[in-house]
Amino acid sequence: MTQGPAPRKFGFETRMVHAGHVPDSNTGARAMPIYQTTSYVFDSPDSAAQLFELKQYGNIYTRISNPTTAVLEERLASLEGATGALAVASGMAAQFVTLMTLLSPGDELVASSHLYGGTVTQLKITLQKLSIKVTLVDPHDLPAWEKAITPKTRALYGETIGNPRGSVLDLEKLVALADAHKIPLIIDNTFATPYLCRPMEHGATIVVYSATKFIGGHGSSIGGAILDSGNFDFSRFPTIAAPSPSYHDLRFFDTFGHYGFLMKARAETVRDVGACISPMNSFLLLQGLETLSLRMDRHVSNALEIARYLEQNKQVAWVAYAGLSSHPDHGLAQKYLPKGPGAVFSFGLKGEGAQVREDGKRFIESLHLFSHLANVGDVRSLVIHPASTTHQQLTEEELVACGVGSEMIRLSVGLENVEDLIWDLDQAFHALSRSTRA
Repeated sequence: MTQGPAPRKFGFETRMVHAGHVPDSNTGARAMPIYQTTSYVFDSPDSAAQLFELKQYGNIYTRISNPTTAVLEERLASLEGATGALAVASGMAAQFVTLMTLLSPGDELVASSHLYGGTVTQLKITLQKLSIKVTLVDPHDLPAWEKAITPKTRALYGETIGNPRGSVLDLEKLVALADAHKIPLIIDNTFATPYLCRPMEHGATIVVYSATKFIGGHGSSIGGAILDSGNFDFSRFPTIAAPSPSYHDLRFFDTFGHYGFLMKARAETVRDVGACISPMNSFLLLQGLETLSLRMDRHVSNALEIARYLEQNKQVAWVAYAGLSSHPDHGLAQKYLPKGPGAVFSFGLKGEGAQVREDGKRFIESLHLFSHLANVGDVRSLVIHPASTTHQQLTEEELVACGVGSEMIRLSVGLENVEDLIWDLDQAFHALSRSTRA
């Protein structure tokens, strides 16, 4: 008997284009259709009951699942190497849904202090309203992580590439710490994307994304994603393993096994919080995914050239890009991000106090190609002053812990000709010199 060829493991780019979707059998449409509908017709009353009891897979309401969104979820899971994925309304929603699924009042979380300002606020203010305590620690200080863990700690949280300082998390050390305490490690991999780094390959339990950024890539759509490795034993987590009153005491971990966390997040948290993604945004994010690796290669090469230019500029005090050999996390970047540490980084203008803040304002106002706005991961290059915008809600103490000073300017390097971007920065520095002399 002749055996056929062994099943093929397709490469990243092939899965980036094809995973989760086959052409529509009814119409022959090659592109993924947009299923712009709120709800779905049931086959029968019995079938409807089975769907609502989670005894049958299928669509009920787009707040919970949608065919367009399902393809986005399957494709992300394939690229990440996850057991599954859940797409939600935004990156902030991805964080909140993850934590609301795992945590209960009185639980604790230990997180890196090098986080996006909105994340810090969600962790320290919003979760506090729900009686959840969060301790922020220096991401490089492993003893501080260890010391902050208590019997009430239910997870560790960090960003692969810290926003906006550009620090790189030592994933394997944190995985070992989380495993020793039998708690999950949650990683925000937004700046790296699954092309530059896949934290689950290093042992991370859950990965979250603001898909708004590089995954979408065009500044047009807001969305988030939660991915689960399927390797964590949630049997001792009451929030996942205990009987659920919402489903007649169904036990999610016992019933769905490695998919238990995601089912709980989808069928309870997103259902009740309502942080669902629209089918149109899922479609647009899928369009972005199809060119992810091509875009990230260009993002990274442009970012490295600009970081080298800034490092030689006499008006720049420091450059925080882990792709530079001078960066303290360069070794970690080579280990975890061998294709490059993303395209979002910061640098500091020389000066101090109110004067350097005014210099930053004049510098940004002098740029032509870099757009001044609160986003990253666009095909267009972007610039912002974090201390007065994305991190302005933090206290001075928290700003110091995040590594955010008045002199800091954050860049998100796009896909333009790098020579043009360097010209734009150069002319802004010259404009700043003229205004200072005046």
